[in-house]
Amino acid sequence: MISFSTAAAIRPLGDGTFTAELPAEWTVGGKPHGGFLLALLAKTAVALHTGNGTPLVDPLAVSAQFLHSPGVGPALLRTEVRKTGRQATVVAVNLEQRGRSCVEAVITTGRLPRDRAAWTDLPNQPAEPPGNAIDISTLPSASMFRLTEGCDVRLDPSGAGFLHGHVGDPLRLRLWARPRGEHADPLFALVAGDISMPVTFNLGRMGWSPAVQLTALLRSRPAPGWLRIQVDCRAVHGAWFDSDATVVDSTGRLVCQARQLALTATTG
Repeated sequence: MISFSTAAAIRPLGDGTFTAELPAEWTVGGKPHGGFLLALLAKTAVALHTGNGTPLVDPLAVSAQFLHSPGVGPALLRTEVRKTGRQATVVAVNLEQRGRSCVEAVITTGRLPRDRAAWTDLPNQPAEPPGNAIDISTLPSASMFRLTEGCDVRLDPSGAGFLHGHVGDPLRLRLWARPRGEHADPLFALVAGDISMPVTFNLGRMGWSPAVQLTALLRSRPAPGWLRIQVDCRAVHGAWFDSDATVVDSTGRLVCQARQLALTATTG
């Protein structure tokens, strides 16, 4: 097992660029997981900012365009500071492989709030997975979802009709996730925001559904324990669909909101 913190390691080259190794253990269908890539890009932006002698900061928002699917192996991360401010700094990070740009992102960094939210409207979901929750690593498709080697992911079977070949359940899935061998941090919360299988599985549209654009907001640092995730869809138009993930920690605090535009495996 390669832990999340080890897998997301980056190495500075001293000129605003970094290198990373995209591991096979954090892939889905043989390709690096989108949420993992988002976390890697965010970590790079934070490392660049803190490397200038400034106080420790957190990623606040990450907006990424997926141009080409990177493969397992070495990657180069190029950075450019777009804005430096008291409350927020904006950094562009480009992930490249073999001279080709694969993922381009803009990351806003700052300080995550420590106090409780003044107001929230969050899904009603148990803090821990119920006894009948399904361990994703036990599914027949687990070999394609190698991400579960580094994190524990459970799925609420109610509403996940695709597990039994049923089509027509609402496009809403509920999951729980936590990294193996360590506590979740804001970077892992980005992974959790993209941890779900496509909600369009409930339409019978099985298979790889690549994200084209993914934007995530980090709202607070997660407490130790499970992260609970609810994923919803507003519309499926042709091959295009949206996916909204709300990630809440074990204390009921909102830690991440992630929205993506993706392509379904088939138009049906």
